[in-house]
Amino acid sequence: MFIQIIQGKVSDEAGLVRCMDRWTEDIRPGATGFLGCTQGLCDDGTFIALARFESAEAARLNSERPEQGAWWAETERCFDGPVSFMDCPEVAEWMGGGSDDATFVQVMEGHTTDAHRMRELLDEAADRVHELRPEILGGTLCTYGDGGYVEAVYFTSEAEARSHEKLEIPDDLRSLFEEEGRLTDDVTYYDMHSPMLVSAGR
Repeated sequence: MFIQIIQGKVSDEAGLVRCMDRWTEDIRPGATGFLGCTQGLCDDGTFIALARFESAEAARLNSERPEQGAWWAETERCFDGPVSFMDCPEVAEWMGGGSDDATFVQVMEGHTTDAHRMRELLDEAADRVHELRPEILGGTLCTYGDGGYVEAVYFTSEAEARSHEKLEIPDDLRSLFEEEGRLTDDVTYYDMHSPMLVSAGR
């Protein structure tokens, strides 16, 4: 799997929603290799989209489609300033990956000194996290550039996520979380309170 992350500050929310709806209806059917997208507007006006493709080649071919280019020329006018694109060739899914059943998604962006170990820690913790936090449906971890990473966690609801945040963490999980903390820095949290979840064929 390959993920392309699009991020920018929104100046025209209604216009962006119209553009995203049009992409789903009119542009998506011709996007060969498209697997799905998680997107949403966060509290500070930042829009984030995590577009999943079968491969980097599939993402590139989609970007080169004339209809995709025309759509983006209109869509980028909904942003205030430049929009960043992050290509993530290394993607790990844990607890089954993302879920279209989620009603709340939290995105974490930062840097890591050891992406491989982060993926191992997520795998090691998955079963215990599922027991302790049943509202977590799964997540993805993707990396780009020199140590950059983006992790998305999918929840059944924000209310359940906030409630379970207060639970005491067992010692076995705490040690894994503490090690993960030592591997990361400059972490920024983005909350998608009303995520739009699109999968191929839906």
